[in-house]
Amino acid sequence: MTILEMKHITKRFGAVTANEDVSLSIEKGEVHALLGENGAGKSTLMNVLYGMYDHYDGEILLEEKTAAIHDPKQAISLGIGMVHQHFMLIPALSAIENVVLGLKENKAVLDLNSAAKKFTEMARRYNMEIDPWAKVEQLSVGQQQRLEILKALYRNAKILILDEPTAVLTPSEVDSLFEMIRMLKKEGNTIIFISHKLNEIMEICDRCTVLRLGRLEATVTIQEVQDRQHLAALMVGKNVELTTKKAEANFGKERLTVKDLCCCDDRHLPILKEINFTVRDGEILGICGVDGNGQSELVQCITGLRKATSGSIQIDAAEVTSCSPKEILKLGLSHIPEDRHKFGMIAKMSIEENLILMSYDQPGFSKKGFLRWKWIGENSHRICSQFNVKTPGIHEKAGNLSGGNQQKFVVGRELDRNPSLLVAVHPSRGLDIGATKYIQSQIVSARDRGAAVLMVSTELDELIELSDRILVIYEGRVMGIINQEEASREVLGPLMAGIQA
Repeated sequence: MTILEMKHITKRFGAVTANEDVSLSIEKGEVHALLGENGAGKSTLMNVLYGMYDHYDGEILLEEKTAAIHDPKQAISLGIGMVHQHFMLIPALSAIENVVLGLKENKAVLDLNSAAKKFTEMARRYNMEIDPWAKVEQLSVGQQQRLEILKALYRNAKILILDEPTAVLTPSEVDSLFEMIRMLKKEGNTIIFISHKLNEIMEICDRCTVLRLGRLEATVTIQEVQDRQHLAALMVGKNVELTTKKAEANFGKERLTVKDLCCCDDRHLPILKEINFTVRDGEILGICGVDGNGQSELVQCITGLRKATSGSIQIDAAEVTSCSPKEILKLGLSHIPEDRHKFGMIAKMSIEENLILMSYDQPGFSKKGFLRWKWIGENSHRICSQFNVKTPGIHEKAGNLSGGNQQKFVVGRELDRNPSLLVAVHPSRGLDIGATKYIQSQIVSARDRGAAVLMVSTELDELIELSDRILVIYEGRVMGIINQEEASREVLGPLMAGIQA
């Protein structure tokens, strides 16, 4: 039985067409993947379905009846729930307060006890027990995601949209999520699964719809898909190399040395506890762990964005523990930040202006205090072309680009600076397979040229494939440093969960 049809959906933003004549059909009780390159229109299509975007051409049918969805409240009332990649939870409130927030059934006096009882019974049924009275800020990332799913189910969602649901989970948490998806499917619920991870789509989904450049490319059953390569080719229109070639390691001198590093988080609580490691020239050291275990603070200390409470950081034997970001950049460091909006770009500035943020005062970019705009324009065109940044032009505001294209120009800018030390945090997060493999190859090329690379990622496959050594961090402590040849999901997974071998 067809539960959802989206017919001839066209959505435009000014002169830009995000979706053009897209038709999608979802069967009741199936797990349906939505796959496409960055900027292919996946999120736009789902935001239309969830009521985030009002004005569009086309028609939406739920159980063969036309549905006019103008806002998320209407979508929820029609049984559609969405778990966004960045969770929509209020950290200071309890789990149950987040669940009932905004519900129509709330009376003048809120009966949280009854709601908590209903929530607990539902959580137990799906093997996702969460303390309803725990503050969201006290929950792990995996628990927060389970809370988002339970919140949608509490509101009687029958169609559940999961946007990149495994991006921040450990292997065991991914297994738990997939088990829950299978239970939901068995009960007749329908899942729309947005992911860039081809192996996950092959494992959990029944069918897959592929979008390319805003248009429908194909809808296939997973049984007829030969392998990951087949899906990748459908997505990008050509064969994609799914492995990143890497030369034999040729380690040089120690470029980055971290000794007994301690620091506090934004709440002034200890987050890093006596961290020790080195990164050599010609080496990729991967940092592995679930988000929120100190990786962000570690990178901020190294790049001068956060002050350490004790310990030492040295770059090429120079003490930089108390240096400013500008002073550290001058030592040959490039930084691909985890939050491009906060640390990597200025949305209201043009792409061209963003591409010179780190280098405007360097030779070539300026002369006698004046910017050389002609040269800057040529250089900006080269970087956008090299990293396949899809944009109307270099004068386009950076905030108007899709998230994946924003990531590509930030990565391109940092790699173009030819660093001796590259700090890359989730460099491929949110990127499609083609862009991911290209950026991974560029990071490996920097390593092969002799640069020292510190790479933070929650993607185990990426870390195992690219890293020469992998440091596992849990609750601000080093759980171990594993050589690449010994690394596997079975070895890294327990360490990420704090279980010492």
